[in-house]
Parts: sequence; C-alpha cells; structure tokens
Amino acid sequence: MGNRGMEDLIPLVNKLQDAFSTIGQSCNLDLPQIAVVGGQSAGKSSVLENFVGRDFLPRGSGIVTRRPLVLQLISANAEWAEFLHCKGKKFTDFDEVRQEIEAETDRITGANKGISPVPINLRVYSPHVLNLTLIDLPGITKVPVGDQPADIEQQIRDMIMQFICRESCLILAVTPANSDLANSDALKLAKDVDPQGQRTIGVITKLDLMDEGTDAREVLENKLLPLRRGYIGVVNRSQKDIDGKKDIKMAMAAERKFFLTHPAYRHMADKMGTPCLQKVLNQQLTNHIRDTLPAFRSKLQTQLLALDKEAEEYRGYRPDDPGRKTKQLLQMVQQFSVDFEKRIEGSGDQVDTVELSGGAKINRIFHERFPFELVKMECDDKEMRREISYAIKNIHGIRTGLFTPDMAFEAIVKKQIVKIKEPCIKCVDMVIQELINTVRQCTNKLDCFPRLREETERIVTSHIRDRESKAKDQVLLLIDVQLSYINTNHEDFIGFANAQQSSKQSNKQSSAVNQVIRKGWLTINNISIIKGGAKEYWFVLTAESLSWFKDDEEKEKKYMLPLDNLKVRDVEKGFMSSKHAFAIFNTEQRNVYKDNRFLELACDTQDEVDSWRASLLRAGVYPERSSNDNFSMDPQLERKVETIRNLVESYMAIVNKCIRDLMPKTIMHLMITNVKDFINAELLAQLYSAGDQGALMDESQEQVQRRDEVLRTHQSLKEALAIIGDISTSTISTPMPPPQSGCAPVTIDVHVSVYSMVLVLWCIYLYVRLFSLPVQICIADPVPTEFQPLEPTSPLTRTRGESRSNFLRVQNNLLV
Repeated sequence: MGNRGMEDLIPLVNKLQDAFSTIGQSCNLDLPQIAVVGGQSAGKSSVLENFVGRDFLPRGSGIVTRRPLVLQLISANAEWAEFLHCKGKKFTDFDEVRQEIEAETDRITGANKGISPVPINLRVYSPHVLNLTLIDLPGITKVPVGDQPADIEQQIRDMIMQFICRESCLILAVTPANSDLANSDALKLAKDVDPQGQRTIGVITKLDLMDEGTDAREVLENKLLPLRRGYIGVVNRSQKDIDGKKDIKMAMAAERKFFLTHPAYRHMADKMGTPCLQKVLNQQLTNHIRDTLPAFRSKLQTQLLALDKEAEEYRGYRPDDPGRKTKQLLQMVQQFSVDFEKRIEGSGDQVDTVELSGGAKINRIFHERFPFELVKMECDDKEMRREISYAIKNIHGIRTGLFTPDMAFEAIVKKQIVKIKEPCIKCVDMVIQELINTVRQCTNKLDCFPRLREETERIVTSHIRDRESKAKDQVLLLIDVQLSYINTNHEDFIGFANAQQSSKQSNKQSSAVNQVIRKGWLTINNISIIKGGAKEYWFVLTAESLSWFKDDEEKEKKYMLPLDNLKVRDVEKGFMSSKHAFAIFNTEQRNVYKDNRFLELACDTQDEVDSWRASLLRAGVYPERSSNDNFSMDPQLERKVETIRNLVESYMAIVNKCIRDLMPKTIMHLMITNVKDFINAELLAQLYSAGDQGALMDESQEQVQRRDEVLRTHQSLKEALAIIGDISTSTISTPMPPPQSGCAPVTIDVHVSVYSMVLVLWCIYLYVRLFSLPVQICIADPVPTEFQPLEPTSPLTRTRGESRSNFLRVQNNLLV
C-alpha cells in the first residue's frame, strides 16, 4: 500500500493528538503512537536527539524526564520547534527548547524530582527527520531520591502502563548492551502488555561500551530473546562527547563507521544505526496506523454521532443576538413547564430508579404518611377513657347523674377533631417541601444560564410560599367546619343504642375478609447467632395476622403471628448496624416468636419503617404508650365511659374518613394544580418583569467552554474522517491471484541485467513447459540495499557472484 494518503497518516495522528490534548477527555480515542520505554541512563534521550539532529532534551543525574514528552517529528523545508502550550511561538534555538521543557516540567511537578502524567506536547519541523510520533516516558527507577515519594517506582510503572497497555501503541524498548538483556525492565514491561511481541521493537544502545571480547550479535540477530519486529542497534554519543558539544552529524558518521568496521556487526551494518531505526519506525508506525485504521475509524464515527446533535445546535450560535435570547428564553420556560408537569403527573421519560420523587412522593404523603399521622392519635385508649370520665363527672357536678350525658360526647369529639389540625398542617408542609425540591430538580437543565435558573427558582418558590398560607387556611377551615356541627344523624354513626351493646372489636368495623394490607422484605434481627443470626424474609401483613415466607414466591411459610394483643415500639439503631428497626411485642407478656418476648424487624431506610408502622396501624397494631396514671371507676361510670368511647370512636372514624378524602383534594387544587397553571401562564411574564432579559440569558463560563469544546471536537473528528476516507478510497493494492489446480502460483521477483534476463526467461519457459504452473513475474529497476524492505522470514535466497545492486530471487520450488 503506497500512496500520498498513507504518507499523511502520521501528520494526521499528530494533528489529532494536539486537538484531543487541547480539548481534554471528551474525545476518548487511542491514537497510534510509539512509546519510548527504558531504565534510567539507558540512552532514550540520546536516541530521540539523534532523530532530530539537535541537543534539546534536559540531561543530568537521577530522574530527568518527569513528565511524558509527546514528540512529533514532521518533515519540512525549515527547522523550528513549537510547544502546544505556547502555540504560535516558534523556537529556532534548541537550547531554549530544553529550557522550556524544564520550566514546564517544574510548573506541574515542582523542583523536587516529582513526576506527573500530564504530557508536554512538542512538535519539531526539520528537513532531516521522517514523520514520527514518539512519547518519551520517565526512566524506570528503583530507589527514590531527594523528596521523591517512597512509591516512586510504582508511580512511574503506572504512568508507563497507561500508555503501553493500549493496543494502538507501539513500544520502543530501549536496553543498554552492557547490561543483561534478561533483566531489562523495558522488555519486562513490554512482555506484560504485549506477550506475543507484536507491538514491541527492541533498541540496543551502548554497543561501543561492551567489554572487550563480547558483543550483542545474537541479540541483534533476534536469536536470544526473539521479538516479532526484531532489534536495531545504535551507538549514541558518550557523556564526554556531549560535554564537548560533539556534533550529532559527526556522531552518526562515527556510528556508521562503527557498524561497518566491527567484525560482529559489519554483515548487518545496513540494518543498524539511527537512520535505519528512524526509517523502520516510520514504516512500522505507518503500517500500524494502517492496520488499526478500521477500529480507529469506528471510534471516530461513534464520537462524531454522539456530538452531531449538540454541534448542530451550537453551529451558527450567536450569544449576543437578542432574537436568539428571546427564542431560547421561551424554549427554556416551556421545557421547564413540561419537565415540572412530567415529574408531578408521572412519565416514562428518565425514570428515577433510585428513590421516589415528585408526584410519586406526594402520593406517598397523601396515602401513607398522612393516614399514619391520623391513626397515631387514636391509639391511646387509656388517656381517652380518663378524659371521658372527667368530662362526665364535671358535667354532673355535685349531683350523681343517672343518664349518660351527650355533652361529654360532644366535648371529647371536638377535642379529638382539634388534634387533627397538627397532622393536616404537617401534610401541607411535606407537600410544599417536595414541590420546592421538584422545582430545583427541573431547573438543573437551566445550569447554562445561572441568572435564569436563579430567577426561575425564586419566582416559582415565592408563588408556592404564597399558596402555602391559603392552603393552610383552607385546611383549618375544613377542621372548623367539622367543629361547627356534630352530625349524629350520619348514616355511618352507630348511635347510643348500638354503642351500649357493641364490643371493642365490632366498633372497629373490621372486615371479616382476611385482606392483604402489605407485602415486602424485612430482616428479623433477634435470631441467635447459633441459629444463623439475622435473616431476611418475605412478610405478608393481613387484617388478622403477620406471616413470613422464605422468599416472595410464598410457597414455604416460616411462621404466622396473630395480631391479637400486639403493639409496636421503637428500637434504637445499633452502633454497627446500617438498618432501621422496630419491634412487635405482646401486651400480655407472652412470647411473640418461639422463645422471644418481642420480634425485632429491620428495614434499609427510615421511610420503610414508617410505612410498615402505618400498615400495622391499619391492621390494628398500635404503638406503645406508657401511662403511669392508673385509676379505678365504679361500674356505672365505667359503662357510661365505654358508651361514650364507642360513640367518639365511631364519629371520629367518620371525621377521619372525610379529612383523608378532602386533604389530598384541597392540596391538589390550591397548591399543585395552581402551581402548574402559574408556570404555564405567568412564569414567562414574571421573568420579563424581573429585569433585563438579556442578562437573564447570559451564559455561564462553563457553557461557553463546553460549546467551544464541542465545536472544536466535532470539526476535528470530521476532518479526521475525511482524511481517513480519502486514504481508504485512494489506496491501491494488488492481491495475490488465487491458487489454481491446487497449486500456489510461483512468484519470481527479478532485479537483473539484460544478460541475466535472457537466462531467466529461458528457465521460466522450461519450467512452464514441464509443470504447466502459473507464473507471476515482477521486473523492477535495481533498488539500493538500504531502501529494500527487511524480510527475515522470506524463503527467497540471493545468488552468489552478482553485485549488491543486481540479484536474482527465486522460490525453492523453482530451484528444483
């Protein structure tokens, strides 16, 4: 595959690298690149400087590279460098480049030899380089120095792994020749992430510093520790050469001479040295980009599709356009109104699966929390009897009464009705708080316009507070209406005759049907550790019993507890427990469950506890009340008290039923519906009258940055896809012809003189006549050896006696 499009691949990746480094993490793409890995003083910096032909990297003892350096080499007619953080500023003096790297490193990491994973992006333009993108990573160290943290080795390893674990990253593992290759940190890290060696290129440095009589021939011939991409040896400048300012060109000439004259390396001199390494890296990075092109294109398209809609909204966006501000204000208010109504009325869009909110929570207040507060007032039977007895005695005065006074009934009923005011007001407060929470949740979408969000919250919340007083006045009016007239002719009222004959159980008017009140999971806490400790069961509460099963299929019943003489009491939350608990006990001091006097049940939240307590109240299991005032009554007074108590209980059931029905309707009408109508009809007018509409639609700084980021990212993705598309469509490749008659075609690649060609054609003619096999011939001009691709595994052989520029390669079966 060879065309101009492929040559543009590395500059394309450089451009993407810059773009995505600028915009941060919003475009998560693994760009193909080469990471340079090695120990301290392995020669990584010298290799990179040889590529550029300039001294530009910081040097010194200990850890010098403390931030990743993304080095982008670009072939150009002139020579200069520029940093991404100093975009537009050209550096022609490479001493200034070194100083800028040191200053930028210290700016993030400080001067205490600390490290940081934030990269420095450096781009070098030069006529002496090939297109390459390399990442110079900190050298692997073992012992912390200076103020370095104790885990500096692990920090460096983690940073290196962030880069080399990506499948799109080639690994340039740099190892000095004067150390044991088996102990190479670079090769070990590369082996961890690339066990097959498909992405690893070995570089052996300091070949000139090996002990006399030793060499690295077996390593460079890829025999000792083989890599799929092989090894390349280089000779860098010594510290003395660097201190003496030895020119890099002279150093590379000395490197070339070293390989040509060394007896162990001269046979492979054309495959060694910095120029060869640069060409191989350029070729392999280009091939690697080509190989990863389909997956890379797919990621680009995914990112582009994700940003298309948002970028379309931002394209042509003019922040200061008055028409745009007016239109957007209308859209925002309309969207707020729709969101508020959906949260109250319910919707399938964006369902919250974590907790109740909006209309669902208000519904729970209406039908669980408010009835629970009402029922709690009915549970103190002793207190009511005492009040009734005092009322009867005070009405009779000094005389002993013969009949049950109805004035006592009315006095007790009115006192009970007045008590309803507190739970009713509490219900209004809970609904108001949930409405305010819903407003805040709906204004989250207005974050990009802080002033608009603030004003919207203020206006709607103020209106809710205004409606609060009217709703509470109406609720108190409902209570006053009940107090104004005690209707003893109500069809559900039992009357005096029935009251005297009714038992306590019939007064409750409970249904004979064993109706299921609630089901759910509860944990029984007070099971001994010997028997397994706390366990979770599926509980079913009916009007007569509380049963629990092994699971929610309700096939294996564990126990059924009758509700007679049961009460509920609070249990303090345990120090080590994350659950909220309550207990059920028998008022006659009997065991509730096996050998336990009480049954301790636990839920995950306090709301669940309250809900279960409310359900138990509906089933007639009341909370425990302590009473230290015990007194005795004469039998006649006791009958009168019992009669009035039955009458009060009957009438209060009527009142509670009425209040439970009217409270949700009142709050719905005066609060919730009114607030919805206000948002739909008056919110926009209130916003207009609040002040400058232009200021309301001023964007937050975060929104401005977000818009610029989305547009830049979207444009970069489109450009990248366009370039990749051109490369794909313009690439020309000639596939091998398919096998014929079960035999593979014979391929002959010939670089010959005119005299040799006659002999070759004669051999081909004889071969075809004898075997009748297809032949594919490629005749090309002589190619210099240094530009020929490396094919270490090719079965073709070179004939002896020919010059280096003219040779014949034929396959083994042709040699037969």
